[in-house]
Amino acid sequence: MSIITGDKEFFPTVGKIEYEGRDSDNPFAFKWYDADRVVAGKTLKEWLRFSGCYWHTFCGKGHDPFGPGPQRFAWDNYADAKGRATAKMDAAFEFFTKMGLGYYCFHDVDLIDEENSSVEEFGKKLDFITDYAQQKQQASGIKLLWGTANLFSNPRYMNGAGTNPHFPTLARAAAQLKLAIDATIKLGGENYVFWGGREGYVTLLNTNMKQELDNFAQWLHTAKDYARKQGFTGNFFIEPKPMEPTKHQYDFDTATVAHFVNKYGLQDDFKVNIEVNHATLANHTFQHELQVAADNNMLGSIDANRGDYQNAWDTDQFPNNINEAVEAMLVYLEAGGLQGGGVNFDAKTRRESTDMEDIFLGHIGGMDTFARGLIIADEILNKSDYKKLREARYATFQSGQGKAFTEGKLDLAELAKIGIEVGEPEQISGKQELFENIINRYI
Repeated sequence: MSIITGDKEFFPTVGKIEYEGRDSDNPFAFKWYDADRVVAGKTLKEWLRFSGCYWHTFCGKGHDPFGPGPQRFAWDNYADAKGRATAKMDAAFEFFTKMGLGYYCFHDVDLIDEENSSVEEFGKKLDFITDYAQQKQQASGIKLLWGTANLFSNPRYMNGAGTNPHFPTLARAAAQLKLAIDATIKLGGENYVFWGGREGYVTLLNTNMKQELDNFAQWLHTAKDYARKQGFTGNFFIEPKPMEPTKHQYDFDTATVAHFVNKYGLQDDFKVNIEVNHATLANHTFQHELQVAADNNMLGSIDANRGDYQNAWDTDQFPNNINEAVEAMLVYLEAGGLQGGGVNFDAKTRRESTDMEDIFLGHIGGMDTFARGLIIADEILNKSDYKKLREARYATFQSGQGKAFTEGKLDLAELAKIGIEVGEPEQISGKQELFENIINRYI
């Protein structure tokens, strides 16, 4: 019996996924993700730090608002919670190992069913399964990128957790939060994530927004202080999302989170975990969210997926758009990569994709998409006129009066005098089509 795979193999038809290059016609091989390939001074493995997502991959069964999921998992065929949890973990680490993923992520209830347990009972369940996870991690070398608590699915959190208007519910959520932080620290988690799935409001008529935001900040401070006292040195991430399930989420987008953490003195400990599909739901591009995070020293981690342009909800599909990946990786590389996090595949196979091998195919495509995007972006930065053209657009701020303005050496009267002397300024083209053509040339 292998401690990595347990006493059975859950994916017997799929072996270790290897890099075979773009000319390979093997669907179970990487075409672009060569883990040891060096790009801009680091290997692809170091740049991307790919992670497997526990919830969609091993808990989600393709359900939607119109019916239960059609997908069937062998690890669910156990009568008790501990049996299901260990079998699911056997399957997870078999998958992570075959895919060559160096990290994984989880919510507390992904690891083992809560099943209406008391806090004390659930804590014992988490102790059991995290003991097992420690063995798995040690045997495989796979690490925990981050952990988090599911403080949104249970009906008790219908009005939120850290923003709940009822203090006893907030305190009950804190008890679950403490267990999740303890589990993350126990497993050597490098980061901890807060996704406020119901931290928001449906109507302002019954909402004291200032009270809820003040409470949420206090909630985060108490969590951060507790974790630090337990020796946790990693980052805390907030994951922005504009809506769904609430009408308005308090962590609407990266700019909103940046304002929040700076207002409440959390900026030294908190960064963002940016999800691609959440960016588009906020009417932003993924690259926009990356740039805002980089400019605010908050680019922590990524949940990699995509949405459907015809659907206005979170479809969490595997990434496959090379053009978008290249544009995102331009920002990513110029920012120097992530601060503490990785590229976690918060993505799920489609409801109709019911073969177990489909899980592998989705991840292979997603990993190749990000690797290819990064390789192409590096070539653009080093071989094309992309950077030179962009810098030229702002050349008038690099010397003379423009530079004096950026350095705060001109008051409004002086600035206006220059404007009068300039008269009608020269029209300068933005050259958008040229920039777009550069991207397409290297793709």
